[in-house]
Amino acid sequence: MIEVRNITKRFGDVAAVNDLSFDAVPGRVTGFLGPNGSGKSTTMRCMLGLDHPNSGNATFAGRPYRSITNPLFEVGSLLDAGYVHPGRTGRNHLRWMAMSNGIGTDRVDESLELVGLSDAAGRRVKGYSLGMKQRLGLAGVMLGDPDTIVLDEPANGLDPEGIRWIRDILTHFARSGKTVLVSSHLLAEMALMADDLVVIGLGRLIEQCSVDEFVDRHAAKWTRVTSPQLEQLISALGSSPTSVQRVDATSADIHGVEAPHVGELAARHSVVLHELATRHDSLEDAFLRATAGAQEYSSTTPPDSPLSPPMGATAPPPMQPPMSTALPPPPPPGPLAGGGGSAAGQGGVS
Repeated sequence: MIEVRNITKRFGDVAAVNDLSFDAVPGRVTGFLGPNGSGKSTTMRCMLGLDHPNSGNATFAGRPYRSITNPLFEVGSLLDAGYVHPGRTGRNHLRWMAMSNGIGTDRVDESLELVGLSDAAGRRVKGYSLGMKQRLGLAGVMLGDPDTIVLDEPANGLDPEGIRWIRDILTHFARSGKTVLVSSHLLAEMALMADDLVVIGLGRLIEQCSVDEFVDRHAAKWTRVTSPQLEQLISALGSSPTSVQRVDATSADIHGVEAPHVGELAARHSVVLHELATRHDSLEDAFLRATAGAQEYSSTTPPDSPLSPPMGATAPPPMQPPMSTALPPPPPPGPLAGGGGSAAGQGGVS
């Protein structure tokens, strides 16, 4: 289990992280989200002892990272995929990591195969794409088969196949009992991969909860109905909906009325329904609403955006709810589809 307690990190007068606390538990993928400049990377550096917090601490299974004798076997981390000696080959980079941690070279080849870099292992890292460096970095994380994995933007530079692969492998790690903490700006992928979310802004915790709870709390909801008797149904609803948005001649999105009520009303009026479903905004929309007041950088929202208030209306303030083994991988991708790198996070070589 990862426990972060009251971490504060200042750079001069700027508080990059401000009294931040959260947990990540075994068996679940915890997504670490926040706008640019929110303090995610600084928090991870403080957790791994690369930056010294002004106050607070982080522990892995009850111990600070610096007290772990063989971190590569307990906490695998990757914070910077480009932090690799460019003159080394991919295989020699992993051999150096393995030999310095008492790991056999056969594990190097297993890790390279797992990330799909076997055919590129003899090439120098300076010729790797960013995606390939990401894969190499993840191979380094896997060398010691750690129980805890900490990754900062691991899908950066990967192609669509590689993004799906990283999602599948991290989900597999969590289902095998590992603790996985991963930051990402790819919110569509995070919605498919994460079980829990830690959302921060301007260095402070906004919310920690499950993905479903976060979307339920911050996303707009409506009822989608399709019927050959749509006009009759809308007439029967009367003034109950807050708004009705027509999709086409037979479909409409009804706001302010829940699906069970629409279904019961349709039954009473003998209205045929072809579709009746509750729909909601995406994780991205929910995230933007939740962090609207915690953006270091903001841009103009188009007037027709669902995040824009109606003409003459005032946008509501952002909601601030309370805080609430072996590695059998999915089939590896082609060797040149993406890649891996290293960092202090790459296995935590001491």
